[in-house]
Amino acid sequence: MDAKPSRKVDILTSETLYKRFVHLQRLTVEHETLKGGRQTLSREIHDHGNAATILLYDPARKSVILVRQLRVPPVLNGDDGWLIETPAGLLDGDDPLSAIIREAMEETGYRIDRADYLYDAYMSPGTLTERVSFFAAEIDVTQRQGEGGGLEEEGEDIEILEVPLKDAFEMIAAGKIADGKTIMLLQWAVMKYGL
Repeated sequence: MDAKPSRKVDILTSETLYKRFVHLQRLTVEHETLKGGRQTLSREIHDHGNAATILLYDPARKSVILVRQLRVPPVLNGDDGWLIETPAGLLDGDDPLSAIIREAMEETGYRIDRADYLYDAYMSPGTLTERVSFFAAEIDVTQRQGEGGGLEEEGEDIEILEVPLKDAFEMIAAGKIADGKTIMLLQWAVMKYGL
């Protein structure tokens, strides 16, 4: 399938509705339609920056390091809110690789010297500007250098989990892992390493 060339999009107006941890803005855009006309749309956009995530895999033990932390939006949907995820965080002005090396140490206590870049993905492009860079690194789980658990000053309260890759993959179908970035990385790991 050949991709059609991009159709021009013009931002007509941008209004900040709210700005603290997130930046919520209302944009009015005009774009070319498939039929050759023009269409004007107004959308609320949530911007809190780009992020990075990493799958930490121990090939000797065939296990992954995951974290569990509170995510308030799932609570609004009637879910538990304590999601199991791959380590991740905002770039905060760093390049994606530097950011994920920092986040891996802060959240899990594992110091990684290098990580393999996999791909970038928009997790919810209908309303979020966030682009997530995905990485993977092999580790030895017996060589943890730090405490992990997140930064207290950021309100982080992170539990570190070592889970066999097979069990982690089965947790997706069981509804125990519902985070999109984690599902994507676990599927990648199963394709790369097998069960």
